[in-house]
Amino acid sequence: MFDKNYIRVVAFLTKILAYNILDYEKEFVLEWANEHPDVQVDFNSIELHDDTVHLAKGYDGIDYRQRSKLTDSPDLYKKLHEYGIHQLALRSAGVDSCNLDWAKENGLTVTNVPSYSPRAVAEMTLTHAMNLIRHIPQFQKRMRQNDYIVTGLRSTEISNMTIGIIGVGRIGSTVAKIFKALGAKRVLGNDIKENDDYRDLVEYTTKEDIYKNADLITMHTYMSDDNYHMISTDQFKQMKDTALFVNCSRGPIVDTDALVKALETGEIAGAGIDVIQDETKIFNQSFPGAKEIPLPVYTKLMNMENVFLTPHVAFYTDHAVKNMVKQSLDDTLLEISGKPSPHRINV
Repeated sequence: MFDKNYIRVVAFLTKILAYNILDYEKEFVLEWANEHPDVQVDFNSIELHDDTVHLAKGYDGIDYRQRSKLTDSPDLYKKLHEYGIHQLALRSAGVDSCNLDWAKENGLTVTNVPSYSPRAVAEMTLTHAMNLIRHIPQFQKRMRQNDYIVTGLRSTEISNMTIGIIGVGRIGSTVAKIFKALGAKRVLGNDIKENDDYRDLVEYTTKEDIYKNADLITMHTYMSDDNYHMISTDQFKQMKDTALFVNCSRGPIVDTDALVKALETGEIAGAGIDVIQDETKIFNQSFPGAKEIPLPVYTKLMNMENVFLTPHVAFYTDHAVKNMVKQSLDDTLLEISGKPSPHRINV
């Protein structure tokens, strides 16, 4: 019999869907969910695209991280708006996978994780730099062939080198601190906006001055249409033939064909590459027994003895992954609760 004095209370949970959660992210998603028992967090292992956007229906907020573009049309953003979603939280600093104009047109606020761990990327930059400076790839090749002769591979010391940093933001300034601490002769920097707080770390100058004078050039810019192929044939031609080049930022800022040619012709002395254009064709995938991989230019780089490669793992530390996951979920919850995240991307 129904008791009129009995009131049934149903707790309506806030629901968040996290797309493309990788194995190494799961523990931090579950940790965040345990810290927020009033929030239902579901996740999957697939990317957010036109054919998967329907999975977002019924959720209050969306969280994702991927290197490929969401879509080539505004329809995906329209569907999210129709589903009642008004935000997109990226688990990354880069937002080039998202069309910010289409997001804005459909009432979607975009957030990112601008500072998950500048130290992680800066330390990987140093790893690439030291491998190149000390000719580690060349020594490793000789040793694999039982050749222990050192002729021709004498190193320069950092105290005699000029370091050039393109993009002096959170990561670039951390790179500057490291090379300053190691006693670099000069640390040159270029950024679209010169930050007075970093003037004790870098000598601000033009990109052209860096190309001409730096012994090691390292990239730390964001990806945008304006930065696409920022480094190409003309830029490599301006560099010293003894210069070393490092990219731990975004792949498309460097023209890969121009990089290969510069290495083949001796326009630069070596390169350290963590990111590369079209990297989604191979990174986070395995090709056992394959005679070729879907990115032939990468095979060319792998076969060069003056190149040091890593598969987009500069960010990949426990501290950084934890921050990326938890901050993006924090931002999602703030936005769907009507509170502005401090990490909004302004269009």
